Amino acid sequence: MIPFTDEELEPAVSDVIEKVRPSIKLDGGDIDLIAIRDGVVYVQLQGACVGCGSAGTTIKFGVERQLKTLIHPEITVMSVPSGWEDKLDQLG
Repeated sequence: MIPFTDEELEPAVSDVIEKVRPSIKLDGGDIDLIAIRDGVVYVQLQGACVGCGSAGTTIKFGVERQLKTLIHPEITVMSVPSGWEDKLDQLG
């Protein structure tokens, strides 16, 4: 169990996303933090990352690995498809 509330996680998660953002932008993409719920970080890839075959790798081995290393090993990341921002409970 993650010993932080979602509200406590938000600044740290935002910092990590800002650290990985330049790498994502190098490939013509971007990333937005959509929400944090029960230790699950919901992000949305944008730009050239939408539909890219490496998007899943970017989420798991780029973003999630950094969050697990720098914040807590039980954090998970979910990719939010465009149009699903209000349907997070249906993802997974």
